[in-house]
Amino acid sequence: MKQSKLLGYYNYTVVLTYIGMLTGFIGIVLAFEGNLFNSIICLMIAGFCDMFDGAIASTNKKRTEQEKCFGIQIDSLSDLICFGVLPASIVYSISDKNSIVLAISAMYVLSALIRLAYFNVDEQDRQKKCSGPRELYYGLPVTLSALIIPIVYGITTLFSLDMRIPVTVSLFVTGILFLLPFPLKKPKIIGKICVLVCGLVEVLLMVFVCLDV
Repeated sequence: MKQSKLLGYYNYTVVLTYIGMLTGFIGIVLAFEGNLFNSIICLMIAGFCDMFDGAIASTNKKRTEQEKCFGIQIDSLSDLICFGVLPASIVYSISDKNSIVLAISAMYVLSALIRLAYFNVDEQDRQKKCSGPRELYYGLPVTLSALIIPIVYGITTLFSLDMRIPVTVSLFVTGILFLLPFPLKKPKIIGKICVLVCGLVEVLLMVFVCLDV
C-alpha cells in the first residue's frame, strides 16, 4: 500500500517515548562533553517518561495490530538509547578512557540489546496467546538503570568519594542481571508507589548534590 504521509506513527500514544529518546540522546552528548550532572538528570527524565508511556499507550483501545507492534518496537529502541547507551556513556566518560571500563560498558550495552530484542520476541508471542497485560518479567528490566546509576552517582558525590569504581561495578552487575532469567513480577499499585518514592528520594539526592557542588 502506498504511503501518503511520513513513515511511522505520531499520535499521543508514542509522543512520550519520542521525548524520552531525545532526552536520552541529549544525555549522551552531555556525558561526552563532561557535563555529568546534567547527563544524569537526562537519564532520570528518560526514566520518568518510560514509567508512564505504557500507561498512556494503553488508553487508546482502538490501536491496530500494526500500531501495537510499532509501540513495542519503538519502546525497546528508545530504551536501548536511554538505558543502554546513555548509562554506558556516563560511566565511560568518567573513566579517563580506561580500556577495562570500555569493555564493561560495551558488555553492558550488548546485554541491554539482547534483553530488549528477546523481550520484543517474547512479548509478541505472548500477545498472540493472551490479550491481557503482562504479569511476569524475567531478568532485570533495563529501565532500572535510571534508578541505580543516579543513586550511586549521588551518594558518591555527596560524600566526596571516588565514583569511578562504584559506578563501573554497578554497570557490570546490572548488565549481568539483564540476562539472568530470574522471575520478577510486574509491579502493581504498591510496587509503582515504591518506585515513585525511590524516584523522589533520587531527585532530593540530586538536589543536595547540586547544592553541594
